[in-house]
Amino acid sequence: MATVSLKNVKKVYPFVSGETKKKKKKKKGEEEDKKNNLQITEQGVVAVQEFNLDIADKEFIVLVGPSGCGKSTTLRMIAGLEEISDGELYIDGKLMNDVAPKDRDIAMVFQNYALYPHMTVYENMAFSLKLRKESKDVIDKKVREAAEILDITQYLERKPKALSGGQRQRVAIGRAIVRDPAVFLMDEPLSNLDAKLRNQMRAEIIKLRERINTTFIYVTHDQTEAMTLGDRIVIMRDGYIQQIGTPQEVFNNPRNLFVAGFIGTPQMNFFDAHLSVENGNYVVTLGGLKVVLDEEKQARLKANKVPEQDVTLGVRPEHTDIVEEGGITAKVDVSEMMGSSVHLHITAEGKDVIIIVPTIDMKGHYNMGDTVHFKFNGNVAHVFSKETERNLEW
Repeated sequence: MATVSLKNVKKVYPFVSGETKKKKKKKKGEEEDKKNNLQITEQGVVAVQEFNLDIADKEFIVLVGPSGCGKSTTLRMIAGLEEISDGELYIDGKLMNDVAPKDRDIAMVFQNYALYPHMTVYENMAFSLKLRKESKDVIDKKVREAAEILDITQYLERKPKALSGGQRQRVAIGRAIVRDPAVFLMDEPLSNLDAKLRNQMRAEIIKLRERINTTFIYVTHDQTEAMTLGDRIVIMRDGYIQQIGTPQEVFNNPRNLFVAGFIGTPQMNFFDAHLSVENGNYVVTLGGLKVVLDEEKQARLKANKVPEQDVTLGVRPEHTDIVEEGGITAKVDVSEMMGSSVHLHITAEGKDVIIIVPTIDMKGHYNMGDTVHFKFNGNVAHVFSKETERNLEW
């Protein structure tokens, strides 16, 4: 198997002839740059920059972020399908910048399956092995082993048009498995499937990972996929890495406002609040509620010598409690029954807020216009700088 290391990797897409001049003539160029969220230089549009990541052997890494953040471009640079503008890529300790894709010992699964429509499932899976001039016995053994792993043996004589979306994706994965690659690359492989199939295929990929035990690099815009699949996840925005960590680390300790809002469903609630020091302890004040932060947060804030200031306060919907009285007063806008819980959409402190209430804890129904009160504890409050949007604990 293999380790993968990216050192200060950068990708710049050059302007087409005459495009730079057009940019210079536009007086609203700076506004357009901000709108595009990508840095524009004299050389072109910077899609990925300062990308540093070390991936261990047999690790499952997920690159996640919104559309246009550079995650697929990064994957394609690892695959050799995109040229690296600057920086270095190492696979198993060997520099790969100028190595042809076929010589990198990688296999890639694409979003659109990319199966040959005129070939059977067996022929699709065997194609790369035939190109390598493997013997018929070796090809047959590898194809049937992969088909057994993916439970598609019964479809080997069918053509892709006779398969469902989920079955086609299994074939695409099987075609990659038979190559026995050092690195397995997957570019949003589940995005074309419906919700039920996505859940099923996520479980299949987890099982697959245990059986073939290779290095995985997986790209998705779906944070649920990232949280359930990855040993570590790399959250990207505008070509930059925002945070790297285990799913639990980024959920519990988001390093900035973007990560806090991106990871978690429903997303974190944000409020305008004030951070102060009372009796030697940090206290966050929201409306009429004062909450003393827990010991771990106190220690980190004190270590960073964080001054008193107005902050953006983040609290997750599942970490907020409805109380009979006291706390923060809010009005119910919408009540969504989700089975095991109710998602309350409320207005509080001028913000749209979501609170998750377990149905087992409910003492009645919530109707539009009802007044409710909520509070939260100091161990679940996240304080972010108004200026930098960074988590003040880090």
